[in-house]
Amino acid sequence: MKKIRIISGYLKGQIIKTINHRHFKPTIHRIRETLFNWLISKIKKSYCLDCFSGSGALGIESISRYAKYVTFLEVNKKIVENLKSNIQRLKIRNVNIIYQDVFIWLKKNRLKYDIVFLDPPYQQKQLQKIIFLLEKKNIFKNPGYVYIERLKYQNNNIQYPKNWSVLKQKYTKTIIYELYIVNKNIV
Repeated sequence: MKKIRIISGYLKGQIIKTINHRHFKPTIHRIRETLFNWLISKIKKSYCLDCFSGSGALGIESISRYAKYVTFLEVNKKIVENLKSNIQRLKIRNVNIIYQDVFIWLKKNRLKYDIVFLDPPYQQKQLQKIIFLLEKKNIFKNPGYVYIERLKYQNNNIQYPKNWSVLKQKYTKTIIYELYIVNKNIV
């Protein structure tokens, strides 16, 4: 079992316990720190959607930094049970953990979100499909923000909707991580 430390906010220093799973790759500390520095003025009172929740580190870090509400989506039952255990242990109340495929859930969802986290399993080619589904379902408040994490040498031909603009982008040796703004006023 691996442990992830919450970086900042009212849960700073608390531990998120994770399970070992072949598709499981929690966002590393340095990347999470950069991401939440990017979101510092946007996270408070935001509604967040964590599409491939895994450890829940991105959503829990959002709650710790005073996001109003987080919806966690995860398709693996063991990972969902682990996430529920962490949420209960940390006494977090303003969340909804949904055990369902993200694509099925998005097709019937009616809620709008300020921030969406997209960190799908790297070896599964789901990123392009989910980007266009998010746009088609008009899931964003205006403006909305999308965090995307992907392998550096995979998915290089991804197409983004015209109203998505890159705000921030960084690289590690193997990963690209980006923050987009979604502006409904641009067509």
